[in-house]
Amino acid sequence: MGILKNIEWIDTSSNLIIWKYPISKDHVNKGSALTVRESQVAIFVDKGRLADVFLPGFYKLDTQNLPILTKLLSWKYGFETPFKSDIYFVNTKQFTNQKWGTVNPILVRDKDYGAVRVRGFGNYSFKVDDAYVFMQNLSGTNTSFETKQITDYLRSMVVTGISDAIGESKIPILDMAGNLQELSKIVESKVSDDFKRIGLQLTDFVFENFSLPEELEKALDKNTSLGILRGNIDVYTQVETLEAMKEAAKNQGTAGGTMGAGMGIGMGMGLGNILANNMQQMANNQPKQNSKQCSNCSAIISGNPKFCPECGTALKLVCPECGTSVKSNAKFCPECGRKLK
Repeated sequence: MGILKNIEWIDTSSNLIIWKYPISKDHVNKGSALTVRESQVAIFVDKGRLADVFLPGFYKLDTQNLPILTKLLSWKYGFETPFKSDIYFVNTKQFTNQKWGTVNPILVRDKDYGAVRVRGFGNYSFKVDDAYVFMQNLSGTNTSFETKQITDYLRSMVVTGISDAIGESKIPILDMAGNLQELSKIVESKVSDDFKRIGLQLTDFVFENFSLPEELEKALDKNTSLGILRGNIDVYTQVETLEAMKEAAKNQGTAGGTMGAGMGIGMGMGLGNILANNMQQMANNQPKQNSKQCSNCSAIISGNPKFCPECGTALKLVCPECGTSVKSNAKFCPECGRKLK
């Protein structure tokens, strides 16, 4: 029979939550030491019954710091004889970057698009907040317990919280991608109580991405493209015409140079027409200023001269909108109502 002099756990793993100390044939004697490091908790278990809990620190084991075991083992005269007990170390550090994702899409009712199935993914962090409650509810008396043994269970709680949060947030579908931080806070507040009931604390929750059904994304992209084109349909048509003529010039077919020359001429004429139309549109879009037109030589004269600088004919005021001659003191055109002064 061996005597345990110092009971401790040097944690070298990244995902081990609970570790059972290997007692084997050894016994705990009065005067044995227990070292519990920071981010650890030690729990003594007698025949499957959770007993004394030790927070970080150094302990000399005796009846004073083993009150529950003293009662369970009926030590009437104190801790005098060696005994065997299961000793578990619980890792209370933060376990970060735990992935979550919606295996099945979440059905959301949106006021603009009706029932929409959405997906999301991200990560969360947790730690053991109450080692006693955690062992009672989940780990039991397993020799070890890793994060992978609980992640599926935690993920299901997280996804449930996400479904509730999205439904209660009333955020439109199209605005959710811009409100991921707000959604994360809502989910965190909803899921925290569920974690606490099993002795855990949800320390962080991140909503990394939010995706819509592929069909809806395509429809939104098409609608956006059409929205851009609605105000520039003439320019778009002209660009498409030019592109079509370029492609036609490249594919001259089997007619050789004659067809190529003909198409080149046609393309040149088409391009000339398009440029001419553009120039005309630009001219038409220029702001029209009040002007006078010479009735003799038809020269358009700016300013307010009384005689035409080209031929010397007396000038009349002309409406810039409809071309009607008006009196020099008129404030509005009598034909179209255009304000003149």
